[in-house]
Amino acid sequence: MQRYKCTVEYDGRPYHGWQYQDEVISVQQVFETALEKLAGTFVRVYVSGRTDAGVHALGQVVHFDLEKTYPADVVMNAVNHYLKPDPVAIVDVELVDQEFHARFASKKRYYMYRIINRRPPLTFEAGLAWGVYKPLDIPAMNEAAQYLLGTHDFTTFRATECQAKSPVKTLERLEVVAAEGQEIRIYAESRSFLHHQVRNMVGTLVLVGKGNWKPVDVKTALEACDRRSGGPTAPADGLYFVRVDY
Repeated sequence: MQRYKCTVEYDGRPYHGWQYQDEVISVQQVFETALEKLAGTFVRVYVSGRTDAGVHALGQVVHFDLEKTYPADVVMNAVNHYLKPDPVAIVDVELVDQEFHARFASKKRYYMYRIINRRPPLTFEAGLAWGVYKPLDIPAMNEAAQYLLGTHDFTTFRATECQAKSPVKTLERLEVVAAEGQEIRIYAESRSFLHHQVRNMVGTLVLVGKGNWKPVDVKTALEACDRRSGGPTAPADGLYFVRVDY
């Protein structure tokens, strides 16, 4: 068996997340269907981190094993052909040994959240960013973000259905950046994240940006270790899985 590591990008709008689910379409389902057409048999695909419904990926990483060894470019071109017209594509393929595992070998995951901060509703960016119509105070949001850096119990920013064994995570980066035009980007880096952690942190930082909360209120919310103390969950539209370090 030859193991393949693939970097994948996708538009999350048509899908109910990465993971296969009965009666709804997922990224995993369309990817495995395309791969089966190449291999002639079902092939299980393992992912570095599952994404929720509507969440996008620029550098998702998966691995799978094929009985026959193909060159990397053959795998990429064939699977991309069979993926059409779905908005999912392999952008890089490597042949790796059996020790590699997309999830368990990962050392750090990177997320980006896109906000378009303007009065008019979104048109071309609808579904690809969160439209926030009240002006946001980026320095205040960055000040608030500093309280979340480091190792903490992130229960306040954890989805109630999260299945992680522990709410303790180490957040290495949470930065709010003014991008081109009216776009604001929030970057988050950690070895791993809780379910909805990034979206819940973003929703809380936006409360600070709007002036509804003071930056220190984020510290108070974190220390409460209670989801009800945090801000709302930001929409999936603006969240992008950027890359994984191994």
